[in-house]
Amino acid sequence: YSVLVVNPFYRVKKAPTAADGSATPIQQLMPLAQGLNETTQMTDAKAFIAWLDQQSSVAKNRKVGTQGYCMGGPIAFRTSAAAPDRVGAVASFHGGGLVTKDPNSPHLQAAKTQAQFLVEIAENDDQRSPDEKNVLKETFAKANRPAEIEVYAGAAHGWCPPDSRVYNEAQAEKAWSRLLALYGKALA
Repeated sequence: YSVLVVNPFYRVKKAPTAADGSATPIQQLMPLAQGLNETTQMTDAKAFIAWLDQQSSVAKNRKVGTQGYCMGGPIAFRTSAAAPDRVGAVASFHGGGLVTKDPNSPHLQAAKTQAQFLVEIAENDDQRSPDEKNVLKETFAKANRPAEIEVYAGAAHGWCPPDSRVYNEAQAEKAWSRLLALYGKALA
């Protein structure tokens, strides 16, 4: 795989954006996250994929995969809609704000994409928004998009990164194996 890791806050802050890594209090990052919007996310997605397609190491005849953690989940969803002919797989790990009441809610991007989806939900996120998984399932079914949606028992929001205070190795390994399986079939 060729990998591009982006700083979604590049307009206002150079990396590293979280000086203390995963130990950075979320309150310190919220102003950055709240500065993101659908327009810039879609514009950035198109630019990033166009840049990747200019790289000799990128196989332009294969699909692109996009994944996001927390607020990166909505970005990944929007990336698939911004470049529907290029994105074949979308994964969201403990995504925040995937389903909103807004007319531009990230989950509504499913109808604009050709991607397969993997939505991995933390148990405590599911407890806060128990209907979100059902809305996602209905949305993907209506859009006729393949999607795997699962609540990870015993996993707290942020369970995948090894430096997270709530890292859950067994569930993180499961999440990663599901991502690799998705990429194996959707990006071929």
